[in-house]
Amino acid sequence: MLVRTLVAIAAVALLAAAGAGIASPVSTARSNVSAARGRYLVTIGACNDCHSPGWRESDGALPVEKWLVGSSIGLREAWGTSYPANLRVLFSRITEDQWLFEVRTRGGRMQWHDLRVLTTDDRRSIYRFVHGLGPKGALTPDDLPPDREPRTPYIDLRLRTPAPRG
Repeated sequence: MLVRTLVAIAAVALLAAAGAGIASPVSTARSNVSAARGRYLVTIGACNDCHSPGWRESDGALPVEKWLVGSSIGLREAWGTSYPANLRVLFSRITEDQWLFEVRTRGGRMQWHDLRVLTTDDRRSIYRFVHGLGPKGALTPDDLPPDREPRTPYIDLRLRTPAPRG
């Protein structure tokens, strides 16, 4: 579970990169690793859409101190129900090298393929931004297998085939 939730932070970073309307931080240093770049990647990667309650309702104006605290609203799919992790607590419990190792070797069910295409500098930047926010809030519920009914509110994303009309 930890692996799946850790890799979710940058799950769609590259998908939203084009035309996001957010200026990319520019670094004159040889390395482009910075918390500012991490904030940029988290924002364009739509991480807040799931991991920051109230983000969509605020039209992206949610104060940064409320970002990435996870949600107890589950997403139920064919493989079970998953919960957007509290990334601030999780990142406070691991080192940058542990984050890099998890992304490089394991990944998770979600968009782990998106994380693999990020540069190591981008992954480091994401870690430094989220880690720099500090822990806040509680861990979210554990993911559930497909045969277990969630006890929390959830969004059902399972494929349904309507009955033929006749």
